[in-house]
Amino acid sequence: MTAMTREACVALDASDPLAAHRDEFVLPDGVIYLDGNSLGALPVRTAEHLQRVVTQEWGQGLIRSWNDAGWFEAPRTLGDRVGRLVGAGPGQVVVCDSTSVNMFKALTAALSLRPGRTAVVGDRDNFPTDLYIMQGASGSTHEHRLIAADGPTLADVLDEDVAAVVLTHVDYRTGRMYDMAAVTAQVHAAGALMIWDLCHSVGALPVDLDGCGADFAVGCTYKYVNGGPGSPAFIYVASEHQDAATQPLSGWHGHADPFAFTPDYEPAPGISRFLVGTPHLLSCAGLEASLEIWDRVDLGAVRTKSLALTDLFISLVEARVGEHVSVVTPREHAVRGSQVSLRHEDGYAPMQALIERGVIGDFRAPDLMRFGFTPLYVGYADVWDAVDVLAEVLTTEVWREPRYATRNAVT
Repeated sequence: MTAMTREACVALDASDPLAAHRDEFVLPDGVIYLDGNSLGALPVRTAEHLQRVVTQEWGQGLIRSWNDAGWFEAPRTLGDRVGRLVGAGPGQVVVCDSTSVNMFKALTAALSLRPGRTAVVGDRDNFPTDLYIMQGASGSTHEHRLIAADGPTLADVLDEDVAAVVLTHVDYRTGRMYDMAAVTAQVHAAGALMIWDLCHSVGALPVDLDGCGADFAVGCTYKYVNGGPGSPAFIYVASEHQDAATQPLSGWHGHADPFAFTPDYEPAPGISRFLVGTPHLLSCAGLEASLEIWDRVDLGAVRTKSLALTDLFISLVEARVGEHVSVVTPREHAVRGSQVSLRHEDGYAPMQALIERGVIGDFRAPDLMRFGFTPLYVGYADVWDAVDVLAEVLTTEVWREPRYATRNAVT
């Protein structure tokens, strides 16, 4: 990779089996978008699809569209399509709510399946909302305690008192990836249930929830899946747990017969009991438009290109600016997601300088510059050009200009 030229990168783009998908996304001129691990690019078809939902399904169909346009079934039909991306058979995924809400549902359901056990284990470096939800769910029962462990030392805290373990498959800061099958087996051997957060996995690499024997999983659809800002999240519940699990948000869409309007709650059979309230149909429409692309995508090809893009980025960064930054993302393919994070003494300011020059990544405190590689629309020449700009920003130290140090609310 260190001997790679820009011409060679252009040639790789020309022979890329995923190259045709690039035209299915809106990509502004002069921008290299390396933040699809935070918010995916807009699919070309989304605006037209949303317009049709608004003007025809809502405007003309009105309330009839709950039946005629499939609105009522959308959480389940979209759930099965998302399920294909995470290795889940039909009837195990619903699209609904936010990742945080779904994490609360999954965790409390898992705890209900392990009565008598009083501990919940999470990774102390997990995405904070997962830790916050774990704290809230544990505290709300007044029976469970939270153990924040270091991922590699999971074995040290697994005992007969642990009810559930919550981990993010791909670390949002470093891009390090857990061995899902091995960790799930380790958790099951201790008699606990496994809950996976797939926010940085779905649409980035193949996931096999069923094959790994996962119990629960949650994830978002606005990153690699390109559902749009605020697009709904999803929850996976393995078939074996669905009818025994109890989740506390007993809303009417999770009722066995929502339109019977009975005063007492009776949970729906199967995955539907994990629904709560009215689905956000306009947000679902954005996801539906994106899934029209994903229905045709080979996830194996996505993974192959992702690893090649990140390999190229790492090698070019180390060759050209290795004295200015350190790569914290693993080199080993088996433990790398689809992002690369660089540590810099003041990562925020250099990232702002990059963004001003059209290379969009993001910053995560305290010192990480993150670059997400979304194979459907990021090419090899993009990687070369992005490192060119990065080298200019770091070697000239233009990032030290005071204006780049002003913090925005969203970093």
